[in-house]
Amino acid sequence: MENQYDVIFIGSGPGGYSGAIRASQLGYKVAIVEKYTTLGGTCTNVGCIPAKALLDSTEHYHQAKEQFKTHGINLNGELALDFTQFIRRKAGVISQNTSGLIYLMKKNKIDVHQGLGSFLDSTHLTVSSGDKQAILTSKYFVIATGSKPSSIPGVIIDKKRIITSTESLSLTAQPKSMIIIGGGVIGVELASVYARIGTEVTIIEYTDSLIPTMDRELGKALYKSLVKLNIKILLSSKVQSASNLGEAASVKLLDKTGKEGIITAEYCLVAVGRSAYTDGLNLDKAGIQMEKNGKVFVNNQLQTNVSNIYAVGDVVHGPMLAHKAEDEGTFVAEVINGQKPHINYNLIPGVVYTWPEVASVGATEEQLRAQGVEYRTGKFPYSASARARASMDTDGFVKVLVSPKYGEILGVHIIGPRAADVIAQSVVAMEHEVTAKDMFRISYAHPTYSEALKDAYLIASGQGAINI
Repeated sequence: MENQYDVIFIGSGPGGYSGAIRASQLGYKVAIVEKYTTLGGTCTNVGCIPAKALLDSTEHYHQAKEQFKTHGINLNGELALDFTQFIRRKAGVISQNTSGLIYLMKKNKIDVHQGLGSFLDSTHLTVSSGDKQAILTSKYFVIATGSKPSSIPGVIIDKKRIITSTESLSLTAQPKSMIIIGGGVIGVELASVYARIGTEVTIIEYTDSLIPTMDRELGKALYKSLVKLNIKILLSSKVQSASNLGEAASVKLLDKTGKEGIITAEYCLVAVGRSAYTDGLNLDKAGIQMEKNGKVFVNNQLQTNVSNIYAVGDVVHGPMLAHKAEDEGTFVAEVINGQKPHINYNLIPGVVYTWPEVASVGATEEQLRAQGVEYRTGKFPYSASARARASMDTDGFVKVLVSPKYGEILGVHIIGPRAADVIAQSVVAMEHEVTAKDMFRISYAHPTYSEALKDAYLIASGQGAINI
């Protein structure tokens, strides 16, 4: 009975640990299988959390260098960055979070099995760690093994000079220069980290816009902000190959005119996306069907073609976001329990933690035009916000897209201070079908960043802005 469970979650990232906790709360005997020595998956260890720790540290440094004098704050002596401590603080943040997860597992009586999980059949899983092996039995399994960095043809990641986001978060010394292949979320965030502390950064993006999956106006505004950090941005450029030169890396590319060029830097960071990670699971032994893109096939209940096995997070369709995985982990636990939860995938917000931050939920203008949907736009700049002026954070805007017929909110797109937090209000409004009129009639504290939303809704509804 020791290794027999009701539900086993394979992977301890946001989807795994959230689902495991919810399943335990519902009265099930639960276990987590994790192949690494720490819990939390990519997000906690080499993704969201450490990246935000470094982003915050570098933003403090940047403010001290560029804004403190304006605030009347004078530093005695020369401003200097202790890169070792910079990385050490990040490691401390990770440690605090992983320790918290260990506590949550114990609190919720969830067994943790460390090792590589591999299916024997649809009800048995082998867990291997070194020369130790255990066989676990469960009524249900949930695959939550996440994703790994992808590459492109001609670019081989060697983790030395041609690196991924994982290696970029633990460099031993500040690089003088860095080429980043990819202008998506990961690329622009890590570009911000290193550019703020003086690294010469070049972003190479294949499409004609940064963060191309988001509203195009956000990409244009972010471009202007990153250029202020002296980041060189090459749009509509195709990388042909990357080479390790020993003490540096070079990238061969075709620019938007078709002209070939070579760029050299200390490191080449590959940030072209991530792919589902299912290596070693032996999914075929359990009879699990896969999609052509390498993800696990699931129905709208996140159930695979094997009725007692589910999958969540980056290994299934949809955006690769930690909060999406959390929602799905909880969703599956409740489905197993016979409940009828729901996830509105259209209302999962996307966030970029540059400064200014970028946040978006719902449809983009490009999507509405393509679908022939009528809409009104309300756009309010942070340069007109009293709160933003007080904090010297006037870059960016709030843009809301509203249906003219009923005032339904179709999409909200923000680039500006604390956009990641401000977007939550719009997610609540759209989930509960609150109208634009309702949104501008509620009271907003003054002065706050969220007031920009009120004015954007007013503008979209045919009225003028009233705040400063």
